[in-house]
Amino acid sequence: MPRFNTSDGLSLFYEIEGFGLPLLCLSGLTRDRRDFEYVLPHLEGCQVIRLDYRGRGKSDWATDFTTYNIMREAQDAMELLDHLGLYKAAILGTSRGGLIAMVLAATLKTRLIGVALNDIGPELDPNGIDVIMGYLGIKPKANTLEDAASARAHVMRDMFPNVSMTRWMEEVGKFFVQTPDGLDLSYDPKLRDAVEATSHAAVPDLWPWYEALSDLPLAILRGANSDLLTQACYEDMLKRIPKATGAVIADRAHVPFLDEPEAVALLQAWIAKMR
Repeated sequence: MPRFNTSDGLSLFYEIEGFGLPLLCLSGLTRDRRDFEYVLPHLEGCQVIRLDYRGRGKSDWATDFTTYNIMREAQDAMELLDHLGLYKAAILGTSRGGLIAMVLAATLKTRLIGVALNDIGPELDPNGIDVIMGYLGIKPKANTLEDAASARAHVMRDMFPNVSMTRWMEEVGKFFVQTPDGLDLSYDPKLRDAVEATSHAAVPDLWPWYEALSDLPLAILRGANSDLLTQACYEDMLKRIPKATGAVIADRAHVPFLDEPEAVALLQAWIAKMR
């Protein structure tokens, strides 16, 4: 089972598939390496490295929940590359993972080959933040994965139309764990405490982080129904870095699954630029 130890003593889980361009996949806030299972078959010519952040998936939970922060998680990502003997990698970042990629562009850009951002940008719509806080760290009310999948399909019917129940079952299996007493979270619930601890701090201007990506191959995906990355922000991102390529994925909100044809085409064209 592939694991490595961080400089502060946690054991983190990762997986590697394929050969070629090193591509580090960084998931959403409460998610893990399984975020990228749908797109994995489409990443030909890449050595795909998928990391479970601290407190998520099969990685250790931190005794100090304040280490569940973007800067520490960025450091963990670089320590994984060090462990693998890789100085550089491209990053495919979904939501939280995209913020980590922007941090790295602003601080350790020499270690980046290129970046793809999945439904994330330097401005976060407060509506999307409210949605996240509505479930973050809260044990689900559903007792079974089947119940959770049915509930999710109902809630998301307008934002994610035409998604099969099979896909929703796969999705809730990433959020939750079945126990004899019902469902539990698949991540450390203290992640909520970490987010709340910083919620009253002044939000930094993230545009300089984003603009640090200007001389790297950059791809941007947005779900057409996203409540976190607005269309206006997406268009501003493309305007500020004209060399970036982008795609708006129809019938998807936060976040696209990444196996949609438009997403696959954009990512494959982005990868071709780095070979």
